[in-house]
Amino acid sequence: MNRMAVQAAVTMRELQNKLDVVGHNMANLDTTGYKSRSASFSSLLFQQINNLSDEEANAVGRVTPDGIRLGSGAKVSQTKVDLSMGSLKQTGRGLDVALLEDNHLFQVDVTENGVTERRFTRDGALYLNPMENGQLMLTNSDGFPIIGEDGPIRLAEGMEDISITDSGAIQVTRNGQTAIEGQLDIVEAVRPQFLESAGKNQFRLPDITDAAYNEGDIIQDVAAGDIALKSGSLESSNVNLAGQMTSMLETQRAYQLNARTISMHDQMRGLVNQLR
Repeated sequence: MNRMAVQAAVTMRELQNKLDVVGHNMANLDTTGYKSRSASFSSLLFQQINNLSDEEANAVGRVTPDGIRLGSGAKVSQTKVDLSMGSLKQTGRGLDVALLEDNHLFQVDVTENGVTERRFTRDGALYLNPMENGQLMLTNSDGFPIIGEDGPIRLAEGMEDISITDSGAIQVTRNGQTAIEGQLDIVEAVRPQFLESAGKNQFRLPDITDAAYNEGDIIQDVAAGDIALKSGSLESSNVNLAGQMTSMLETQRAYQLNARTISMHDQMRGLVNQLR
């Protein structure tokens, strides 16, 4: 009986983790380029108790277990990210771009506490930020550089207009003349399940120091001819509100059932104590 209460308590904690994932999805319903996450469960350790001594009951060819299997609850084994494309929202702004292929990502170098880390995002709201040498750098909304074919994209001042073509080329107009002055470097997450959330609608590579795979098994460059963008548009979140509401209700029901198990356990222990 006590084991049932332990199982319920362990499972309730993991169900709360799933509710946190669902709540995070719903909170980012209007976040540009946000990708929905989902939590998958797996059973914890099972203990096999062989309590049948009858030889006939344990005859050769028996399919079902010859005893009792007691589990220790469930846990969230993995939080998966869905990098499929969301709907497009037209803005008409030259530096707003949306990726048109699933699993494609922009690259951004984020510096925190003096350490620079390569991160990935689907948020295509880009900006020009002035540098100390008089140049302009293409950045995300937080001022971190967006990566092009030759690293961070730096442009000279004095431009009349700037836009990004559907193939990721940075098109600049100066003195009435238009020329290509940069190219976005787009990558594809071939194994998106390995990416880790880095906050601020970004992903990072996991620590692969001792892993059996390398960076190329997770992220690969996209050839310039295979880049597909929509200029003047932003990608909306791919969160399905109806699906998230359904998942939330199902998880809450499961949480209530496990809470009821603990309550019943307490009541039964109370009755046993009264019989003494």
